[in-house]
Amino acid sequence: MQKPISILALLVLMMISLSGLGKVPRKAVDKRLPQKVSVDREELISYAKSFLGSPYHYASSSPKRGFDCSGFVNFVFRNFNIALPRSSKEFKSIGTDLKPEEFKVGDVVVFYGFKNKTKIGHVGIICEARGMQSKFIHASSGVVRGVIVSDLGSGMYTRRFFRCIDVIGRK
Repeated sequence: MQKPISILALLVLMMISLSGLGKVPRKAVDKRLPQKVSVDREELISYAKSFLGSPYHYASSSPKRGFDCSGFVNFVFRNFNIALPRSSKEFKSIGTDLKPEEFKVGDVVVFYGFKNKTKIGHVGIICEARGMQSKFIHASSGVVRGVIVSDLGSGMYTRRFFRCIDVIGRK
């Protein structure tokens, strides 16, 4: 026979729940592999494009302050309930590599750093899929310093390209 839960115990559980003590720490969520969910890829890109012109701000994932590259990607996908890493270097080992002919709108492109061609340093989201001639949206720390659309086929990005991954699921 189960004992009835006391009002005091119930209040304590409610307080823990409301205080956030019962939540999974943010880092634990960010390090998980992406969940495969049903997402309209065009809707995701439309949402991402609503931030075009937002300023670049290092280590930020806030539309008010600005975004760094991984903060922007994380913020956009989080709106569609897909948990992605918060650091670009963590994109090195998640997902499965896609061939250029498999690129789709909403896939994540991963690049080596601008100065260090051995470490991951930049990420973006494919917004027009045409293989290595695709366009992608990202928070650039370059001359423009903000959320922009760039050509994957430009020399700047082709030589730094590391991989493209699907974090939504193939359809």
